[in-house]
Amino acid sequence: MFGGLFLLMLVGQAFSGQAQYNDQQLASGGEPVSIGQYVTSSSFAVDVVENWQSEYLQFFLYIFLTVWLVQRGSPESKDIEKVGTETDEEQKVGEHAREDSPAWARYQDWRGALFSRSLGIVMGTIFVLSWLAQSVAGWAAYNSEQLGDREDPITWLAYLGGADFWNRTLQNWQSEMLAVGSMAVLGIYLRQRGSPESKPVGSAHADTGESG
Repeated sequence: MFGGLFLLMLVGQAFSGQAQYNDQQLASGGEPVSIGQYVTSSSFAVDVVENWQSEYLQFFLYIFLTVWLVQRGSPESKDIEKVGTETDEEQKVGEHAREDSPAWARYQDWRGALFSRSLGIVMGTIFVLSWLAQSVAGWAAYNSEQLGDREDPITWLAYLGGADFWNRTLQNWQSEMLAVGSMAVLGIYLRQRGSPESKPVGSAHADTGESG
């Protein structure tokens, strides 16, 4: 379902982005572009990947920080007494692994260590790669504008230290931090019946790590 919605929204972004881009082209005396030209352009690429990197940053931070940070009363938090990486028995690893546990959960060498952190590692890797892709696509888009204005293009390193890159980056990061913080705090006092992201409707506000 989410894969289909993702593709639907990506197509919608492509067509709306093309319309906006062509409006800007005509206003500046340029030529409009086809949908094929637009979706293969740096302008479209940077708009897409800058959203991806901020979302995966959210997941990466949420996965790692919630190992050690808790919020009393939040369904998004672990129970207060479970702060940290927990015991092997609680995590069902090594000699405590069950018959249906993943194979690498049984090992206590590098395989077990890697698998026990694999979700955060993958999310962090996707974030870094998306951020790198954003920097390259943003650099190409910026230089395209520079050339269109008959100004000199800049190097990739110069772009990384420039306002355009950090404006794109920080406007996405601040929205993700706000969303995560809001969910953690509002979930203490508000409910959504039937949602696994909410505490049961009758749970006390102080109940922590409880989901419906």
